[in-house]
Amino acid sequence: MATTEKKSNVENADLNKVMRVGIIGCGSIAHSHIQAYKAAPNVEIVAACDLVEGRAKALLEEYGIEKAKTNYRNHLEMLEDKSLKLDAVSVCTYNRQHVPCAIAALEHGCHVLLEKPLCVTIEEGIELMKVEKKSGKILSIGFQPRFDENMKMIKKIVESGELGKVYYVQTGGGRRRGIPVGHEASFIRDDTAGMGAMADIGCYSLDMVLNALGYPKPLTVSGYQSSFFGRDPKYIEYVKGTAYGYDGTETAEELAEAFGVDDFAAGFVRLEGDIVLDFRISWAMNMDTAGDTLILGTKGGLRIPSTECWNGTVGGPLKIYHEVAGLQTVTELPILKNGNLSYWDHKIRTFLDAARTGGKAPVPIDQIIYNQAIISGIVESSRLGHEIEINIPEL
Repeated sequence: MATTEKKSNVENADLNKVMRVGIIGCGSIAHSHIQAYKAAPNVEIVAACDLVEGRAKALLEEYGIEKAKTNYRNHLEMLEDKSLKLDAVSVCTYNRQHVPCAIAALEHGCHVLLEKPLCVTIEEGIELMKVEKKSGKILSIGFQPRFDENMKMIKKIVESGELGKVYYVQTGGGRRRGIPVGHEASFIRDDTAGMGAMADIGCYSLDMVLNALGYPKPLTVSGYQSSFFGRDPKYIEYVKGTAYGYDGTETAEELAEAFGVDDFAAGFVRLEGDIVLDFRISWAMNMDTAGDTLILGTKGGLRIPSTECWNGTVGGPLKIYHEVAGLQTVTELPILKNGNLSYWDHKIRTFLDAARTGGKAPVPIDQIIYNQAIISGIVESSRLGHEIEINIPEL
């Protein structure tokens, strides 16, 4: 019954429908959304809003979008403007506003592309799941690395059975020096970001391996967090002028005082299916890498080289360690090239296609809630100082 109904929706869908899109939050990540929307066929950006007066107007003018409306004090005013006839929105706010804005958009009948991280607390993530199911709209989460050909290959290798039963995974990564203390410091403040390195880049490395494994349910986690670098004015002064440096609107002392999130985190997670996950992530550390990603199975092991800074792909050729005719050997897979479209383009276009057809969200919340449960579990375990159970209600 459900399959037939879904097929009917696709058959009756207007794949050439012009999607009327709004942008909620006009900070740095909104640039990538707008560029991808402009490159996609049959899309019109009709509105944008931001809490900072004038920012939405300036952003759209930068991309030559002059007819869109931007005179809104907040996202609710934009969503309640019926003249816009919105089909979908991108939520590009700071972390603590992700869920309130996504819920409001779903309740106003819009499909939603929500930037990562999904949320800050697991409780608000569960509330968003409830609203999404009730709304009947598409909610997709912003994990564009999934569309990289090398990421797809990782999943193919695991699913092929080449590794046998997977029992241990090591993943993570990060930066030696790379705390994003940019304008307004929204990435590093607890009242805006809520979480640091874990939410910014850790969620990507978790998705890389969890998606390959079919998103097994997390059962327990023992976590650790620290912020030794972010709270040190000498370090903040050091990164001034770098790619992650600030623009001079606040002093290093002020930024260090405002720092309220993690710059390093680690967790040991037990997953359903008798799999253990060893995870670590860094914005700053005295090491060049936190290590390659390793997926160990009973028939073979997969090594995924780390990158200097998480960039959505792999740091070198994948290597499978296995036996061939009784001999221990290593098979090296060359790095795969992506097509003409970037994985950012795929992220936007697959979301729009799902919205047009009523299909499944490209990156559904019922997967990413497990990703978020691990991150939130690390926060709670670190606070309590011991391992905790992860409980996610069935909805």
